[in-house]
This record gives sequence, C-alpha cells and structure tokens, in this order.
Amino acid sequence: METAVFSRADILALVLFFACWLGYDAALRLLARGPGTLNADMMVVRDAWMRAMTTREVRIVDSQLMGHSINSASFFASANLLLIAAVAGVLFGGEAALRGVAEVSRDEVPLGLIEAKLGLVTLCLARGLLDFIWSIRQLNYSLAVIGGAPDDGEERARYARAASDLLNPALASFSQGVRGYYFALAAGAWMIGPWGLAVGTAGVTGLLVWRQSRSAAARAIRRLRGEIEGDHDPSGSGNAV
Repeated sequence: METAVFSRADILALVLFFACWLGYDAALRLLARGPGTLNADMMVVRDAWMRAMTTREVRIVDSQLMGHSINSASFFASANLLLIAAVAGVLFGGEAALRGVAEVSRDEVPLGLIEAKLGLVTLCLARGLLDFIWSIRQLNYSLAVIGGAPDDGEERARYARAASDLLNPALASFSQGVRGYYFALAAGAWMIGPWGLAVGTAGVTGLLVWRQSRSAAARAIRRLRGEIEGDHDPSGSGNAV
C-alpha cells in the first residue's frame, strides 16, 4: 500500500482546518462577550420559553415543539449515517474506487493521500453524528422535564431554570452536528488540492461567523433578547443587560 505523502501546503492547510474546526466554539465564546452571537442570544430565548412553559396548565404546544426538534435531529442523524456509508464505501472500495476519486485532482495524487482526504470527511461526519445522537438523548430527557413541571408557583422559577440548563446543551449539540456538515464540505474541497482545503475552511468559517453575528436572523434574535432581558430588568428601567 502506498504511503501518504503530505506536501508542505497540505500540512499548512490541515493546520488551518483543525484550528478553525476545533477552535470554533472558543471563538464563539469570545464573540459572545462582545457584540453577541446567535447561539448565546438563543439561550436567553429558551430560558424565556421554559419560564412560559411552567405557567401553562396544558403543555401540548411545548411537547409538540420538542417533538419537532427531536424529529429534526433524527433526520440529520439518518442523513449523516448515509453520507458516512457512502464515503466509507469509496474509502474501503479498493484501488479502483480510490483512483476514480483521484481523478478530481489535477495532479497525480498518491492513493494514501486520497485515503487521508476521505478519512477527514468521514471524521467530520462521524463527529456530527455523535453530536446528533447526544442531542436526541438530551431532548428526550427534556420531554420528561416538561412533563414533570410543577404547578406550585414558588417552584416554577427554579424548575424553569433547571429545564433550560438541560435544553440549551441539547440544542447546542444539535448546532454542533449541523456545523459538521459545513466542515465536511470544507474537508471535501481538499480533493481539489491543499489550496481548496484552505479556501474552503476559510469560507466555511467566515460564513458561520457571519451567520452567528451579522445575519438578519442574528440581528432579530439580538433585538428579541433585549426585549426579554428588558422585561426582567430588576431596576425597571427597561434596559437590556
């Protein structure tokens, strides 16, 4: 079997890819301290949802919303399995399958390097699959929490906070799983060459950051967060914290 030969450009592109892929969460936390991010603002919105949930006598709408989230996560998890099977089929399909993929590159590429490129795509998809599975489990836990919400007004605030502490990580895992598709596309661009991987990584990361901080949805949720926090401002001034 041929040995994978990484050029210097391949190594630099891989360093950029892993820095963006594995460091994205840390970058989001830094952005949340400044102008804010869509994910951080949605945590406040979900807190408001759980507070509203505890005040409802009939929580059918909350169960339906949770069921929709579980169905969405299940759909993406199933799609991930199909994609992993497709890529793995090429990866382990023998030399003929690998050489067919190698034709995407303009230059002659060792089969070992093609295997590394397909392996990177599989790694991104596999991590996303694990995120979706964990999200589904947490969302099922959240269903039980909604079903057990107390009727006593004194316990509602504490219960709502505990419920949101479970729901937010569940949907954060869902977001991480979806993000795996973005980085799998960037990894797939490595088939073109190291510059394809570098440009794909930069483009995907830039798109994700823009959607988190500058998109119309991010601006709308940020305004909504201001309204929610203003409504709960202890000073009564109406200013968002």
